[in-house]
Amino acid sequence: MNTFKKIASVFAAAAMAVSMAACSSNNTSSTASEGSAADNGSSAAAGSFRTVDEIKDSGEITIGVFSDKNPFGYVDNDGKFQGYDVYFAERIAKDLGVELKLVPVEAASRVEFLETAKVDVILANFTVTDERKEKVDFALPYMKVSLGVVSPDSATITDAEQLNGKTLIVVKGTTAESYFTENYPDVKLQKYDEYNEAYSALQDGRGDAFSTDNTEVLAWSMNNPGFTVGVESLGSTDAIAPAVTKGNETLLNWLNDEITSLADEQFFHADYDATLASVYGENVDKDSLVVEGGVM
Repeated sequence: MNTFKKIASVFAAAAMAVSMAACSSNNTSSTASEGSAADNGSSAAAGSFRTVDEIKDSGEITIGVFSDKNPFGYVDNDGKFQGYDVYFAERIAKDLGVELKLVPVEAASRVEFLETAKVDVILANFTVTDERKEKVDFALPYMKVSLGVVSPDSATITDAEQLNGKTLIVVKGTTAESYFTENYPDVKLQKYDEYNEAYSALQDGRGDAFSTDNTEVLAWSMNNPGFTVGVESLGSTDAIAPAVTKGNETLLNWLNDEITSLADEQFFHADYDATLASVYGENVDKDSLVVEGGVM
């Protein structure tokens, strides 16, 4: 920039201001008080990350959550974020002594939001995988999960082999997409960006079944008569954990200490009781899902 003429610098600065304003408007949350990391002065620059001290100095932490994955992260009828992940996000902000800014993310954008520092932490039902560990750093787990398959009662899928030659609905960027791509090449995958779109496709009969985390499809089927989770556990039992930008050791260590210390009060069991128990009722053993102290 300093080699340009003065007038060129002015135009470049103006163009940058327009670009930054556009990014800010494109990353706004669904509520007035809960926006994206790009629309405030406390945000980290793209491609960098904020340390714990920097987050505390700013007075705010930005956490990415789902807005359409009930009961883990969703926006209720009053425009407020709710769910298991949100409950944890609120505790993180409280214990850091800062305000919480929630940022809605999609499954396929979780890694990108960390790599570009749009958020400090991802708490969006994020399954730990070797591929993802190459791009982000995962803290200790706070939940465990495997895949499930939900389908219409009129043609219930009870075994993954029954999907060969059929159409399976998945959400882009999920473990279901990668699992069926690698293990069931004869299954036709119909991919969507958002969970709401995927469930609508299932209800409209555009696919034979839908696969995602078993915790999610079990909850959804309980609220949608006519559909059954015929495959309740598929693949390995995996960990759900918070993720931070690769190399952000101070925030990673703080989260690990937080998860470890919360075990003393059985925090995640309380989280389950507050956000999941009313959904699952007597059908699910909470200890089959909840992880305390980061110990699977």
